[in-house]
Amino acid sequence: MTQNIAAVFFDLDGTLADTAPDLAAAANRLVVERGHAPVSYEKLRPVASHGARGLLGAAFGLRPEDAEFPALRDTFLDYYEADIAVHTRLFDGMPQVLSALEAAGIPWGIVTNKIARFTVPLVAAIGLAPRASAVVSGDTTPHAKPHPAPLLHAAACAGADPHHCIYVGDDLRDIQAGKAAGMITVTAAYGYCGEGEPPEAWGADHLVHHPAELIPLLFPAAVT
Repeated sequence: MTQNIAAVFFDLDGTLADTAPDLAAAANRLVVERGHAPVSYEKLRPVASHGARGLLGAAFGLRPEDAEFPALRDTFLDYYEADIAVHTRLFDGMPQVLSALEAAGIPWGIVTNKIARFTVPLVAAIGLAPRASAVVSGDTTPHAKPHPAPLLHAAACAGADPHHCIYVGDDLRDIQAGKAAGMITVTAAYGYCGEGEPPEAWGADHLVHHPAELIPLLFPAAVT
């Protein structure tokens, strides 16, 4: 596949970086402050890609239309911003994937629905800001995923034809956005993946269970 790849883009939360521990910590800080026992990490992790909506839903049973939601959301976001990269790390194997792309001269970037308020400091904190050819947040374009606009913007930033780009993500909307943009799609089944349809049902072109599986997918000649 290598000879046809113009660029590779990654979702951030649950695909490139394991951000769930810091997101869960912010949610549980709210839970404990309100006199409740912390919510298990196993309950919070699958919804981490959905930010405040997912985490407050899992922790408090709240929906965005509930009266209590806006104030809790704002406090949650403040707590998360203050400790945005305490436990967050790249997933095991992902540093090697990024290094292999760079060695091959293939640009890579990040396309996330996380707004720039959080994306910019987080990407800087984990040392990726100077290396990414594009960092597209949920509020960079007028539309967020599953709309293709963020991915098309990333491709333009990288100077790449979208039809020769790959998008890797751990949520159904990632695959929907990638397909709408004309990109090859890869489901990161090791990620958070939500609580809806199983990743195998999303219709991606490829599915991986560990970042290391991206290496033979991207560079098949290197492992033959």
